[in-house]
Amino acid sequence: MSFENKIAVVTGGARGLGRACAEVLAEQGATVAIADVLADEAAATAADLGNGAVSIACDISQATEIEALFERVEADLGTASVLVNNAGIALPGEFLELDPAQFRQVIDVNLIGTFLASQRAAKAMVAAGIKGAIVNMSSINAQVAIPAIAAYCASKGGIMQLTKSVALALAPHGIRVNAVGPGSIDTEMLRGVNENPEAMQMVLSRTPLGRIGQPREIGEVVAFLASDKASYITGETVYVDGGRLGLNYTV
Repeated sequence: MSFENKIAVVTGGARGLGRACAEVLAEQGATVAIADVLADEAAATAADLGNGAVSIACDISQATEIEALFERVEADLGTASVLVNNAGIALPGEFLELDPAQFRQVIDVNLIGTFLASQRAAKAMVAAGIKGAIVNMSSINAQVAIPAIAAYCASKGGIMQLTKSVALALAPHGIRVNAVGPGSIDTEMLRGVNENPEAMQMVLSRTPLGRIGQPREIGEVVAFLASDKASYITGETVYVDGGRLGLNYTV
């Protein structure tokens, strides 16, 4: 895979899965713009990446900030040909006590943010005649649910369907849109599980490969989907879950 002379925007790229995606893209030659609310961490990540990488503070749930993000990228680097919609939050809580404002916040960041960034990036690609790629971060929770993260599950299911719809809309322009659905990956979001042997055993019992995944394993799949090697793939969600979705029992 090669992303030489290509510009990639990675939302939520300061840490975890987003950073892993940015690292793989940068290693393959892309100039990466890290967009994140964690401004200091984003700056540190961009510095580590090198190759002209920049960081831009951005709340992906706000249309005005997304517009400012892409205006800055286009002014400083050029039109992005790759967008990785990775920014996301969970905000767990028991369903009967769940604050509607928290539910809306998760949808705004995970789903609305993905829509807004995809639309803005695609408009620029179309205007520039770029046959680019958008990769969204979904989850196995687009298919299987956890009661304590109802909003997260709803948002990821929405991303799965948004991916299909946007892929169809942008196909005439040669822009491909796909998603990656991680299973249990060793990130900040899984920290509580890592620190609880019983919780970890439950995770491993429902993962046929018998281990949790590493962020790099998600980054490699994202980069593949964004590359010319996936030139005939669009509208798909690739689940990177150690076999979990194929398993109908836990031990």
